[in-house]
Amino acid sequence: MTRPLRLGTRRSALALAQSRQVADGVTAALGRQVDLVEITTRGDTDAAPLASIGGTGVFVSALRAALIDASVDVAVHSMKDLPTLPAPDLAVVAVPPRADVRDALVSPTAPADLPPGARIGTGSPRRAAVLRSWGLTPVPLRGNVDSRVEKVRSGELDGVVLAVAGLARLGIDDLPVHPLDPAEMVPAPGQGALAVETRAGTALADDLAAVDDPPSHAAVRAERAALAALEAGCSAPVGVLGTVTSTTLRLHGRVWPDDGLHPADADVTGDVADADDLGRDLAAALLHRGAADLIPPPRTKETAL
Repeated sequence: MTRPLRLGTRRSALALAQSRQVADGVTAALGRQVDLVEITTRGDTDAAPLASIGGTGVFVSALRAALIDASVDVAVHSMKDLPTLPAPDLAVVAVPPRADVRDALVSPTAPADLPPGARIGTGSPRRAAVLRSWGLTPVPLRGNVDSRVEKVRSGELDGVVLAVAGLARLGIDDLPVHPLDPAEMVPAPGQGALAVETRAGTALADDLAAVDDPPSHAAVRAERAALAALEAGCSAPVGVLGTVTSTTLRLHGRVWPDDGLHPADADVTGDVADADDLGRDLAAALLHRGAADLIPPPRTKETAL
């Protein structure tokens, strides 16, 4: 009898919810039982700002190490957490259908009714820049979704900005959730998407393509190609959003200064088959419009592991 697949996942409630969703999809597509293997990453245990402890890779290095030593067969990551550098001998073989890409304000008060200077929690330089442009005060924040929302429940903060997808996956509904216009707060590259990663060149890698959604995968590839070409670390306020219509891919990108005012914007459109090239073209257009002056040098060098 075929043994169950071992799926590596972070231990957070959101990661487990996302991984269970993928596991169910794999079971439906391949007819194989999938067991979750919970793995603690440095990003889960170190409360320091991401830029100071290694960037987004702190959430994936332990999962990738488990793949390499064959402790697990497959890993699921939030696409936003995945470094743009590929990991040797590993491959992202599937991106399931993408969830809502938008950010949302979790607050008893609607965004338009917040008083000037209202304290809004976020750990994202991108979100912080937009909040400053709206006359609000971003408050640095790390931790899981529920601990962040608790600061609003307790009145410590006037609101927090989180991804709509994560809120929906966890069923956070005891406070008003106000989705934000992605034309104003352009989402982070890969927001709302999951990455299914395994060892490259294996039969399992081929099989897992059954849970891939090609339009979602193409959009995310283009967004990440733009981020890589910008050489922007996790401390950079960069938003990129790809939209696929039939065989056409449109990319919109924005890079903000610290105060959120007068960002650099660019758009490119082309064939969905050219996703990587379109991402690089968008980055070149943003740099031509002054984005290089708005991107701080990364505090730590990005690594794949």
